[in-house]
Order: sequence, then structure tokens, then C-alpha cells
Amino acid sequence: MDINSDLGESYGAWRMGDDAAMLAIVTSANVACGFHAGDPAGILQTLKNAAAHGVSVGAHVAYPDLVGFGRRNMDPTSAELVADVIYQVGALQGLAAAAGTRITYVKPHGALYNTIAHDERQGGDVITALLATDPTLTLLGLAGSPLIERARERGLTVVAEAFADRAYNDDGTLVSRRLDGAVLHDADAVAERMLQWVQTGEITSISGKRIRLQADSICVHGDSPGAVAMAQRIRAHLTAAGVPLAPFVASASAAGR
Repeated sequence: MDINSDLGESYGAWRMGDDAAMLAIVTSANVACGFHAGDPAGILQTLKNAAAHGVSVGAHVAYPDLVGFGRRNMDPTSAELVADVIYQVGALQGLAAAAGTRITYVKPHGALYNTIAHDERQGGDVITALLATDPTLTLLGLAGSPLIERARERGLTVVAEAFADRAYNDDGTLVSRRLDGAVLHDADAVAERMLQWVQTGEITSISGKRIRLQADSICVHGDSPGAVAMAQRIRAHLTAAGVPLAPFVASASAAGR
């Protein structure tokens, strides 16, 4: 099983999360590309730290929305969205090369992530951008969403993820952050929830219904309060249960780049 987190999101004097601590826990890092968060110097340092820990790196692409942290819905044209994704992946590829690592996957962020899970046009635009940039990149997406099969049909390798710190609706979608109970904060309860899911393939929705989720990665949001403690508890629970932990795409150092 893989554990991933959204990192590189600090911006100048504004600090977001604890990248150094998280990189000692996770196996994959979704690194901001500057559109929703992150400045070049901070992103570069996060990439260097990821390389030092042998953590796989993905481009965390987003809508151009610094003020809203990429969590506001947008409706760009296809030409705009394709170019925006190519631009972000290319920028992170350059910084990663300078840091001694490489981008192995792409995970959309926030509103873009949720939109393309079901929006065929915008999802197709993101797929088009990845195929144009580097068709060997893996796409990380929402478990059970139509995007997964659409991307595979067009030739991309796709990995689905489950969210440790987010509540699920009965249909497998994420509960809106605008609603109470959408974000989970009890580290021990979350860790037990993730272990149960890994062992059974089922997770409890916000209504109490047991739903099936097929995924190969667990996401812990780096900007959530107590994110480091939560990631530590999840890793400890999985390790104690004998669950092997490894990135879903080999890191540059592990692959003998």
C-alpha cells in the first residue's frame, strides 16, 4: 500500500503543513506546481527532501486559484485547461531534475480533482495534457470515478486512491467540505478506519453504510491540522498489521535513475 500527501504548498512567508516531517512517513508526495499554492524556492526544497527520502514525486496540478487554494470550481476552455496542465507538469519536471529526482505521476488538486472525476470534457482535457507531455506518467484519481476507466481507455496508467481524512457519501464521492463532518480529525480513529479498509476493501460512509473502494494509495492532506500525527498513526497501524508499504510508482532513486 502507498501513502501519499499534498506537499510543497507553502507560499513565501505563509507556511502550510510540515513537509520535512511528512516526507519521513509517506511513500509518495503530490507536489504543488504554483497554481493553487507553492513558490519555486519552496517547491524545489520539497523536491530535494523527497529525493533524499526516496519518496516518489507527482505533479499536483490545479486550477489557477491561489486565493481559493484551488478549491473553487472553474470552467476553463479546453485549450486553457490542456495548456495549464502541460505548463504545471513541465515546471515541476524542471525543478525535479534540478533536485535530482523526476516526476512519475500526476494528481489533480481540489476542485479540479473533484470536477474531472465525473466531468467528461474537463477529464478528457487533463488526459490529453498528460498524453501530450509524457504518456508514461501515471494518473492518480478518485476511486470508483468514471475518470479511471476513461483514462485507461486512452492509454494512461491509472491508480485510484482512498482518502484517510475525508468522509464519503454513499455513492463513493467525497462529502463536500462545506458540510459538517466532511473532514476527519481523530488520528487513531482514522488509522483504524484505513486498516479496516485495507483488510476488507470496505469503508463506512457518512451515513453509516459500508461501501466498497478499490484503491492502491491512501491520501492524507498535508494542510489538515494534525496531518503528521495522522500519517504516523496510519503508517504504524498498517506496519503492525504486516501491510507492506511502497510507492505505487518507483521513486527515481529506487529505479536507479
